[in-house]
Amino acid sequence: MATKEAIPLLTAHKLGRFDLSHRVVLAPLTRCRSYGSVPQPHAALYYSQRATKDGLLISEATDVSVTATGYPETPGIWTQEQVEPWKPIVDAVHRKGALFFCQIWHVGRASTNDYQPDGKAPISSTDKQITPDAEAGIAYSKPRRLEIEEIPAIVDDFRSAARNAIEAGFDRVEIHGAHGYLLEQFMKDSSNDRTDEYGGNLENRCRFAVEVIDTIVREIGADRVGIRLSPFVDYMDCYDSDPHALGAYMVQQLNKHQGFLYCHMVEPRMAIVDGRRQIPHGLLPFRKAFNGTFIAAGGYDRDEGNRVIADEYADLVAYGRLFLANPDLPKRFELGAPLNEYDRNTFYTQDPIIGYTDYPFLDGSTAE
Repeated sequence: MATKEAIPLLTAHKLGRFDLSHRVVLAPLTRCRSYGSVPQPHAALYYSQRATKDGLLISEATDVSVTATGYPETPGIWTQEQVEPWKPIVDAVHRKGALFFCQIWHVGRASTNDYQPDGKAPISSTDKQITPDAEAGIAYSKPRRLEIEEIPAIVDDFRSAARNAIEAGFDRVEIHGAHGYLLEQFMKDSSNDRTDEYGGNLENRCRFAVEVIDTIVREIGADRVGIRLSPFVDYMDCYDSDPHALGAYMVQQLNKHQGFLYCHMVEPRMAIVDGRRQIPHGLLPFRKAFNGTFIAAGGYDRDEGNRVIADEYADLVAYGRLFLANPDLPKRFELGAPLNEYDRNTFYTQDPIIGYTDYPFLDGSTAE
């Protein structure tokens, strides 16, 4: 009898001490349903719906401090009142046999005075304001450039958040170093116009991010830390004149920590070729250089994901919108089943059910 050919995305992978049963990862996705910055019970259903035995979920970006917020109803992890409600959510994922990692972030200048304590200016590497997005109706406030003596306290906020994530039961922590938020505001030369030791050349611009990484590694161990990077991405006026050098330098810094868990990178912007989105596959040099597990993200579908795993271009593939709309995405990939379509209109709304836990499984149910 002919043996069934293995589907690359559904093969096992060893991630540090963990044995993953498949390579389909839930990407970190902001969902704006943590009222008052406190994780809510409905998140337990949302995440456990997407949990599979020995699968990997990465949480939505979670605020490291009171100044880290820039969007409505995002969760925090800087107080005990936030840590405690995370525990049953993590437990719900663990009961399904899955791994759950917490992504921690600080939005920096991607915020407004309304989100900041006492209505103060958001903090950043710079005092340059993000260009208002008229189409989306978003206008970020003018930021305040961090003084050099303030930076250690921000680094410590990341350390404390990482420790709190482990206390809440998360298996590991992912540092959000991508998409134009605070770490990238320092790393990229379009947004870093400093003249002190945190600005200017590449090493200086990356100093803040490296300090965050080093501090968290010291706090919880290299094998408990991953990072998301997007050297090619140009979100929110955050781009770099030499993204290849930036990515290479950061990978070099990660490799200094033996056992650093993973590097999660976002592909360069996709082009349209023959009416189809073409993933540029620009991450190969970083994949080759990094010593640990490499996760690729950025518009992958089933076929493209299988291809990059088979070609050893990546170890794991992170799926965002497809996983959001298909709680049983690994099963659908296994069967080659059709996918639910996602509804962009409910990505960031505050309803605890609609566009959140009501996407059906293959059998039509929304149960776990």
